[in-house]
Amino acid sequence: MLVSVLSLVGFFVALYLWAHNAGLTGPIVCGVGDCATVQSSVYAKIGPVPVSAIGVGGYVALFVLSLAGLQPRLRESRAISALLLGGSALGVAFSAYLTYLEAAVIEAWCQYCVASAIIITLIFFATLPEIGRLRARGT
Repeated sequence: MLVSVLSLVGFFVALYLWAHNAGLTGPIVCGVGDCATVQSSVYAKIGPVPVSAIGVGGYVALFVLSLAGLQPRLRESRAISALLLGGSALGVAFSAYLTYLEAAVIEAWCQYCVASAIIITLIFFATLPEIGRLRARGT
């Protein structure tokens, strides 16, 4: 359940950034840091895709998987365990790369990006117990 809640929070953080990048909101509201610099950098997109859209998709996937894993017939699913653990690990790795870019290349911080990095890290820690399920025999 913790992964579901955290994924939902991360979804709304990423959705705000995506809405800004899509021009659906006014100027980005940033109380701490320099979100405008980060969001307007060349690193805010991978090709034509905003990084925030990748975040929205990732958080939606983790949310759906976490809810599926709560269903009685899927509670012991090793596939869902692997997808949750792998997805969150991938999210942490990507977030670490983006945080590096903020610190060393862009030299500006976005409070929403930092919040997302914290959220995905918490999700990863919350999925660590899935390692035990993956080691267990069965479905």
